[in-house]
Amino acid sequence: MGFWGQFGVWLAALLTIGIISFLYKDNFLYKACEAIFVGISAGYWFIVYYWDNLYKKFYLQVTNHDLTSWERIIPWVGFILGVMMLSRLFEKIGWLSRWPLAFIVGATAGLYMMIYFVSNAMAQVASTIIPVFIGDWATIIANFFIVAGTFCGLVYFFFSKEHKGAFGLASRVGIWFLMITFGASFGYTVMSRMSLMIGRLDFLFGTWLGMIK
Repeated sequence: MGFWGQFGVWLAALLTIGIISFLYKDNFLYKACEAIFVGISAGYWFIVYYWDNLYKKFYLQVTNHDLTSWERIIPWVGFILGVMMLSRLFEKIGWLSRWPLAFIVGATAGLYMMIYFVSNAMAQVASTIIPVFIGDWATIIANFFIVAGTFCGLVYFFFSKEHKGAFGLASRVGIWFLMITFGASFGYTVMSRMSLMIGRLDFLFGTWLGMIK
């Protein structure tokens, strides 16, 4: 490993230690590493957005004479809205930024409504409307738990009838299914964070200090 390779390893190690030092308490080293991370991220995404949007989707579009006049006019709409967003930096004309902001919020809400309706609503419904008694015994048992858990979970959120008797029993079973689901989701999140931590420790004790071969 050459000089610049060693320099990169030491720099990454010191920055990693600076970020982890927050586990002890908030300190200057952590704040400096945080500021470096935010600054580099902002600079990186500025370059990415410049080349992907201003250059490719605007400049090349409006200067491409193979396109129709209408196709070359459309990018100007986005450019003007983007400039209007920057009016927030000036107090007297800051109200102009409300128009592009309203357009972005409305367009994004409509787009994500359709995306989440398909992925989070229809896909979820399709995953629970399944034939129970099909496949081997393991598949049958898994399908049964999916159908029973979905039904009992929906019963728990049905508040038009008092949760007593068989209805109340199904509601309590639904609570158990919900708690197990939330616990599994939380456990998955914790394990994903632990994998990141293990990767950093492997870098520190292996690549940097050479204690792990």
